[in-house]
Amino acid sequence: MIVTETVEHKNRISIAHLVISEMVRENARVIDIGCGDGSLLKLLKDTKGADARGIEISPERVSLCMAQGLSVIQGDADRDLVDYPAASFDYAILSETIQAVQSPELVLRQLLRIAERAIVSFPNFGHWQVRMQLLLNGRMPVTDNMPNAWYETPNIHLCTIKDFEDLCDRVDAKVEKAVALNSKGRRLGINFPIAVQNLIGKQAVFVLRRR
Repeated sequence: MIVTETVEHKNRISIAHLVISEMVRENARVIDIGCGDGSLLKLLKDTKGADARGIEISPERVSLCMAQGLSVIQGDADRDLVDYPAASFDYAILSETIQAVQSPELVLRQLLRIAERAIVSFPNFGHWQVRMQLLLNGRMPVTDNMPNAWYETPNIHLCTIKDFEDLCDRVDAKVEKAVALNSKGRRLGINFPIAVQNLIGKQAVFVLRRR
């Protein structure tokens, strides 16, 4: 009973998940690294007919996923991606996870190795609310997008949209599509320059492929 209630409570579809699902083609082979409660996996399986698999470091969340009939194993993005053969998937997804891994560059390289495309979403540390909290309070910000205090947050490599674009260049990844979401979950139009997206985008979703 506890597991069922927890699944129902956590299995909520975020705006970023809906954006990601639009980026995935029908019947694709997908792996979601750091899949959490399986919300995105279930969405892709139900709406896109995806062959959807997941890796999650938390055994409790693995159990939640399995209770929903999802194919999820316990694993660590920093260590276990090397075990997958090249081009095993059409999409490798890292949703709200890259900022929590030990080696973002190495993990991103692995995503581009094991899949045709990588989809990465992350909270934007360049958002104006973050900047204002740092400016006015002189403390690490706490927002609805980053709700933990600095001493208990799982995020160890926070970045801005500009920072992530630099990382894409470093790993020689081509950005096929990039979407920034404002505080209301609305997408910023393509006419917004990167500096504006970096200022008012609360979240970002990138689709990448090898050059």
